[in-house]
Amino acid sequence: MKNAPVTPRKHKLIEYANGPSLEEINGTVPVPKNKGFWRTLFAYSGPGALVAVGYMDPGNWSTSITGGQNFQYLLMSVILISSLIAMLLQNMAAKLGIVSQMDLAQAIRARTSKALGIILWIMTEFAIMATDIAEVIGAAIALYLLFHIPLVIAVFVTVFDVLLLLLLTKIGFRKIEAIVVCLILVILLVFVYQVALSDPDWGGVIKGLIPTAGTVAAHPNVNGMNPLSGALGIIGATVMPHNLYLHSAISQTRKINHDNEDEVATAVRFTQWDSNIQLTFAFIVNSLLLIMGVAVFKSGAVKDPSFFGLFKALSDTSMLSNGVLIAVAKSGVLSVLFAVALLASGQNSTITGTLTGQVIMEGFIHMRMPLWARRLVTRLISVIPVLFCVWMTRNLPAVDEHEALNNLMNNSQVFLAFALPFSMLPLLMMTDSRAEMGVRFKNSLWVKVCGWISVLGLTYLNLIGLPDSFAGFLGAHATAGQIEIAHLLAYVAIVAVLVLLVWCTVELYRGNKRLERAQQDHTTNSPHFAGEVD
Repeated sequence: MKNAPVTPRKHKLIEYANGPSLEEINGTVPVPKNKGFWRTLFAYSGPGALVAVGYMDPGNWSTSITGGQNFQYLLMSVILISSLIAMLLQNMAAKLGIVSQMDLAQAIRARTSKALGIILWIMTEFAIMATDIAEVIGAAIALYLLFHIPLVIAVFVTVFDVLLLLLLTKIGFRKIEAIVVCLILVILLVFVYQVALSDPDWGGVIKGLIPTAGTVAAHPNVNGMNPLSGALGIIGATVMPHNLYLHSAISQTRKINHDNEDEVATAVRFTQWDSNIQLTFAFIVNSLLLIMGVAVFKSGAVKDPSFFGLFKALSDTSMLSNGVLIAVAKSGVLSVLFAVALLASGQNSTITGTLTGQVIMEGFIHMRMPLWARRLVTRLISVIPVLFCVWMTRNLPAVDEHEALNNLMNNSQVFLAFALPFSMLPLLMMTDSRAEMGVRFKNSLWVKVCGWISVLGLTYLNLIGLPDSFAGFLGAHATAGQIEIAHLLAYVAIVAVLVLLVWCTVELYRGNKRLERAQQDHTTNSPHFAGEVD
């Protein structure tokens, strides 16, 4: 990879980038050698936390709580399966970054054409902006609920979290990891406290972890949701494409000798330990959200699943399930803690979303911007639909404004359905490749089988949910003709995605064959670690 001169780069807002992933922090965190398990694990802990926040962002909250309200503990198994798939995919992403010394975007771009790289970059940017919209809505509503800041002003206030990012870039990556862990603990403790007060049916919780035919049934229909649509909502809000790009980059922050295969193996092992532990916390948080829907509120009490509705429900004693909750709710503690957790979740996403944006921009189109500038641009774009939504509902009752914001957040997630297959499929193909990963680090048989089942299953579920997602943009009062047109557009989009997937698969396959031929010709100038090849 090319090394650009250092001095000019300090004076450019936009510059060429074709070096190590997130070059400013790549290989900057020292790790101990030949030390005990716990000391080594601590040194590698951190990147998993940055990834885990994507699995507990504001986009997950309403789907999990509403799923609990409508179907009790039935969808617990969906959260469990989604979390296990997330662990599998994130472990592969981290391994790709450590072994190949390229993040996922760089690895895809190195194996595909410039045209495909640009298309995938644009698609992934839209997916990141979709998650940013959920973050803007969550943070703005939290500010409104906590400090009574008008929504329009609160939306603009979220733009200034770029100043927080500027501060964080000065204190070092290890401290950023620590801050993210602290915010995760805030979210976790808030929901542990609220669920503990509700005294849930733990037998029902454990039983719900076992999937049944009813988990993905089309009936019954409760408040416009059936178990299948609820399961699709949870899956769509859980597995995020940008997390795979992020993990493949930040897994390279540890300083190791890539010429020593045992050191690489140690890095892979402890990075995967870190990822699995942090994603277990994410699983607990999402489970607590669903349990809240069942145990904190009376069955069917929450008619407004928006953040406004949930905040109000936590202070409305008529909606709560037992005397202890009612007594605490009278003080306003429950609702305030909910808003604090919402704000913490939004700020966590600020950090990870910006890092991911830089990863895909550098990897796909070899362009770099300062983190603060990139954050400012993407946030200003993301606030536009939120402000438009607030402006359009300004003369309507408050409940209509709340519903419109909630629908905007949920419908924006449709972009994730487009982007997810184009991160999962290349990740699986490259980590399955002996030429890419070497004999020691290529996926084992069971990982390969589980990976293909997960990738094909998630791709199928995301695509079959597109017709309803497209129709969701029309609102609750759409005519039959409008819904039919929306479904037709969705089917056209599905065909386009499948064609693009075939294109991507063919180019990745050809790129892998080129690498194999280069290795057979004893080429020694490859920029990545491939391990021993027979």
